[in-house]
Amino acid sequence: MSTFFEQLAIQRRDDHRYYHHSRINQTLHLISAVSFLVAYAFLFIQPAVAALIGWLISMTTRQSGHFFFEPRGYDKVNQVSHEYKEEIKVGYNLRRKVVLLSIWVASPLLLVLDPTLLGLLETDTSLMGFIHHTGLIWLALGIAGLIFRTVHLFFIKDVMSGLVWMTKILTDPFNDIVLYYKSPLALLRGELLDPKQSAGQV
Repeated sequence: MSTFFEQLAIQRRDDHRYYHHSRINQTLHLISAVSFLVAYAFLFIQPAVAALIGWLISMTTRQSGHFFFEPRGYDKVNQVSHEYKEEIKVGYNLRRKVVLLSIWVASPLLLVLDPTLLGLLETDTSLMGFIHHTGLIWLALGIAGLIFRTVHLFFIKDVMSGLVWMTKILTDPFNDIVLYYKSPLALLRGELLDPKQSAGQV
């Protein structure tokens, strides 16, 4: 088990040092982490609501930080290019995220074509029914996205790497709170880049 936790620490460290230079991104990750914990709680009460929170709040804040605020120039601290970081990314890099988010945005159209989704869902053509069914579709998409990449890593790396990545993703909200709880205050002080992460970024 020591190897598992060692790999988990490495994946977490690499994710932090490569992809979280921006204080805005870190702050958005903090918001995302807190809302993900709320979504986790709702999984046991209202799974559809959990998915709505997870995708509409947690994922949008989290991914907007990466897409719009994270520096993409040469990383002098880690001596790597943005292209290199994207190539070695264990989880979903920006290109794969675009694919996943595109599926997410388009998935409610399935309910327009068939409100029961081939009989898998109860017939409910009301607005609340549409929202509830959308939440269920998004919950399935989130689970499928997690399983797909985990199994994909089984083949392109090894089973351990896939299981470690899945564990990292599921526990990221807890870890992100520990890492980034000070980021909003740093941002209010006018610190746009984490000095420990971004010295020499161009």
